[in-house]
Amino acid sequence: MRALILVDIQNDFCPGGALAVRDGDAVVSPANRLMDACEVIVATQDWHPRDHGSFADNHPGRKPFELAELAGLAQVLWPAHCVQGTPGADFHPALDRARIQRVFPKGTDPAVDSYSGFFDNGRRRSTGLGEWLRERGVDEVVLAGLATDYCVKATALDALASGFRTTVVADACRAVDLNPGDGERALTEMRAAGCVIATVAGIAHIQEGAMTTVPRDRRSENP
Repeated sequence: MRALILVDIQNDFCPGGALAVRDGDAVVSPANRLMDACEVIVATQDWHPRDHGSFADNHPGRKPFELAELAGLAQVLWPAHCVQGTPGADFHPALDRARIQRVFPKGTDPAVDSYSGFFDNGRRRSTGLGEWLRERGVDEVVLAGLATDYCVKATALDALASGFRTTVVADACRAVDLNPGDGERALTEMRAAGCVIATVAGIAHIQEGAMTTVPRDRRSENP
């Protein structure tokens, strides 16, 4: 069984948001289209307390995008974003939320960040996503969302490590690109780890429930 994992398609990561990803809202339409190709649909949601340790505001004298340490791990200091109960933490209004069967909050512990939808960055605590998927017989996941070089990548790599066949739909994702080319490097890393990198057009819904994908690097079109 195949599940679509919608990664952090939230207002703060879209144009006008506190941590806007360039063209972040462009992932919404393809994400909605991909729902037709999957039997199970879930979403991850950044859901930070105001005192989260990844926020630059909570480190006097530090600025957004500087590198620090949190929970013994290297940590980019971000602008405050996706704070629990704020409009920025809500899903993009055009996302077809009615079809999402379960939402998995992440980043709720102020002492450690959580890029992955499966675990915190220290892999000390599970969100329950992997267990929930396995209980429903899911063995294959398809990823779309934000951002390619952080939360999509971390979720994809943890999906592989958890035993799921994993496809990342490149044109249904966008990158932060804190350093130019980070998004493309993330796709290369995911491909090398065993992910299929596909496009929306390269995913065909077959009546018997199988999915065929045309790898992105074998197609002529660019996302």
